[in-house]
Amino acid sequence: MRIGLIGFGFIGAELYRRFAADSASAEVVFVHNRTPDRLAAIPPDMVLDDLADAARCAPELIVEAAAPDVTRRHGEAFLAFADYMPLSLTALADDVLRDRLEGAAARSERSLLIAHGALVGMDSLIEWQGMWDEVTITFRKPPASLGLGAGQGVGEELLFDGSVRDAARRYPHNVNAMVACALATTGLDRCRARLIADPAIDHLELAVEASGRDGSRLSIRRCQPAMGVSGSEMAAAAYRSVMRAGGISEPMAFV
Repeated sequence: MRIGLIGFGFIGAELYRRFAADSASAEVVFVHNRTPDRLAAIPPDMVLDDLADAARCAPELIVEAAAPDVTRRHGEAFLAFADYMPLSLTALADDVLRDRLEGAAARSERSLLIAHGALVGMDSLIEWQGMWDEVTITFRKPPASLGLGAGQGVGEELLFDGSVRDAARRYPHNVNAMVACALATTGLDRCRARLIADPAIDHLELAVEASGRDGSRLSIRRCQPAMGVSGSEMAAAAYRSVMRAGGISEPMAFV
């Protein structure tokens, strides 16, 4: 699988390392980063300066691990010649943009791929997608992981309680798993998001509570070490999603 990689922070760099170690399954054909200085260890012929030139590298899959603005600016163009997996899922909280991306995927018979990321239990959520009545996803994070000062408050603070769509607008770099949960269940407007800053913890906590119209219930809890705004497992989860992406042909698919 020929892969283009956008972003070389914690997740992007770890993805590159894993792809390089698994050359029998994956070949990185370009790497792009907003600050090229971080790519000093990447072979120069693999560094892509301008994303408008991505097609000439002939990738089969482009993975974005940078920022939601990449999808807004280039997502449609990417889907004309490659499958596209944006990890900054808050971009897909824009219905107009998401419709354009799905339309571009359908026209080219490519795929817009949604990685499960930090969202444990994605398969169970999707399998019961049409039956969920109420879904709430809660993030509890230390203030530093939310871009807040280390001395923020003396106790936990509920920063947000509302729809996932509104959470994505207010916290575009922090709630990607919330968007995945909403798309897999009741939608961006009905899925409830809660974001809590807690200076007493040094890890990330995710909780999903879902109830179905038939009385079924699903409860998910996860705690993990923090690596900036992401959990420590994010790179491994993204890598597994990429490896599972082969052979998917629907315009939009969860992997």
